[in-house]
Amino acid sequence: MDFLQCLFSLKRSQKRLVSVTVDSFFLVTAFWASLLVRLDAVSVLANSSYWLLIALVVPISVIGFVKLGLYRAVLRYMGLQALTAIILGVAASTTALVLVSYYAELDLPRTVPIIYAAFALVFVGGTRAMVRSLVGSGMKRIGEPVIIYGAGVSGRQLVTALVQSHEYYPFAFVDDDRTLNGTVIQGVHVHSPSIIRKLIKQKAATKVLLAIPSASRARRQEILTLLEPLAVQVLTLPAMADLVSGNKLYSDIKEVEIDDLLGRDAVAPRNDLMSANIKNKVVMVTGAGGSIGSELCRQILKQSPKKLVLFELSEFGLYSIERELSATAQDLGLDIEILPMMGSVQRENRVRAVMEAFKVQTVYHAAAYKHVPLVEHNVVEGVRNNIFGTLYTARAAIVARVETFVLVSTDKAVRPTNVMGTTKRMAELVLQALSKEINQTRFCMVRFGNVLGSSGSVVPLFRKQIANGGPVTVTHPEITRFFMTIPEASQLVIQAGAMGKGGDVFVLDMGKSVKIVDLAAKMIRLSGFEVKDDKHPDGDITIAFSGLRPGEKLYEELLIGDDVTGTEHERIMTANEVCLSWKELESILNRLDKACHEFNHEVIRDILVTTPTGFNPTDGICDLVWKQKASLALTSSDNKVVPLVS
Repeated sequence: MDFLQCLFSLKRSQKRLVSVTVDSFFLVTAFWASLLVRLDAVSVLANSSYWLLIALVVPISVIGFVKLGLYRAVLRYMGLQALTAIILGVAASTTALVLVSYYAELDLPRTVPIIYAAFALVFVGGTRAMVRSLVGSGMKRIGEPVIIYGAGVSGRQLVTALVQSHEYYPFAFVDDDRTLNGTVIQGVHVHSPSIIRKLIKQKAATKVLLAIPSASRARRQEILTLLEPLAVQVLTLPAMADLVSGNKLYSDIKEVEIDDLLGRDAVAPRNDLMSANIKNKVVMVTGAGGSIGSELCRQILKQSPKKLVLFELSEFGLYSIERELSATAQDLGLDIEILPMMGSVQRENRVRAVMEAFKVQTVYHAAAYKHVPLVEHNVVEGVRNNIFGTLYTARAAIVARVETFVLVSTDKAVRPTNVMGTTKRMAELVLQALSKEINQTRFCMVRFGNVLGSSGSVVPLFRKQIANGGPVTVTHPEITRFFMTIPEASQLVIQAGAMGKGGDVFVLDMGKSVKIVDLAAKMIRLSGFEVKDDKHPDGDITIAFSGLRPGEKLYEELLIGDDVTGTEHERIMTANEVCLSWKELESILNRLDKACHEFNHEVIRDILVTTPTGFNPTDGICDLVWKQKASLALTSSDNKVVPLVS
């Protein structure tokens, strides 16, 4: 093996020279061996005509091997292509032997070319297969033993990648196909999933690699459910689309995606709905640097808008998404003008100026403060940004004659228990009221639950806590949430916006709600650990309950009532809910604006509660500035000092 390692450490040109030299020697040996077998006389070695014959055949054969690409094949990865090159090359060499001997009028026995071909195949092909086997057997046992789930094309490719690494060695395949059970693929035995527990104990394996990139999420969830009780770390191959595009390699194994745990397959987007409000139009996204806004921009770019206006308050967020989209457009060869615009939706004149300057036709309003506890602690800013930011952007759209305005809403707007959800419901009421007025802009809103990977998502937090050894913190043992991937949510927002007629409240089908404590337990087990609790005192990681945060509710809902109808899209519904006229809402907004200007939190709370939003607060006023002032006023009163006038 030391010799082989030394050989593999040579430069590529040196390796090819060695291969040519060795093959030439093998061809000469095959020729003389065929003559000795046929004639059974050592005296044939003294025949100079035969020496001349093989001296002519060898260069021709080597040239044939070169043309067939034999020396481009890496020996340790040698596969069907190299085998084909060897067979065709030997056939060409044998043909050259026959033709040269015929035209040189040499007396060559007829069976010699056949025997020569057999020897050449054994020497040239057999030695390569032997070396490849030695390399594989010598390297594949280095590293951590792992099981590969899936013995298909992806699994075989993964084995090829892993045997070259020193990190893992695959000792077993597991596959659902019964016809493969008991077979050996690339030196690795294939077993039934029913004995996977035995296999794990046999080699003390701590990892299972899923090599099923094309399987549906529902099927992947079934497999993960099977593996979860085994407390082994489950890693997975990248998605098939990434493998085909070349963005990822088979060796790029990673942690199981959380959407695999949800087991819900995304519905392919309808191209007609995706492009209806975007293709060849000027599109603007507010909050373009956020998790939802940035994904909306990515999806919009694929639909070839005339211009894409990125409106964002965060300088870094705007810089990041503009740079990413520009690079993507260049890679895809798209001639789309991407316009990064800094600004706040709370400045109506700035928003209107941007819309009018670029003649915006479609607006996706994703700018919002959406982190529940933070909005509870910063009430005025939450109200200003989420309610009045939506109002100002909508009024600017009316003045700029925007065709379509789509608000990205949330399930927290339904019977809200916090300020954030209430402000989003108020934003919905604003658009519903404006849609009843005479204007050219078509308003609609799309309501959905949590998206995986967004800012504030529990999934990255859980991963970090598991990596640190725990505990994993969950607010309440009964808390549940709806989940959806960011790309699917963004695609559905775009499609719903295309179906809006004016004032529509669209609700996305989020599937079944997920119990957060169950999600945490699954993530712990699929990371190779056991949950530590009363039943398992020897477990690895505990789940700690921190208590509900300000404004947080146990269960999220997508509908205020039961009055919901389907649409032409199976994952999009439309809700028919209570709304106010603009005259009624305008007076409420004026009072709310005045209360915000005066930082009068008692009045703000009263307005939010009395407006028909369904706001039922579970906590008192949590604004940090208000609480600090109240604390200072109380302290000053106790010390009999007149408080400063604010």
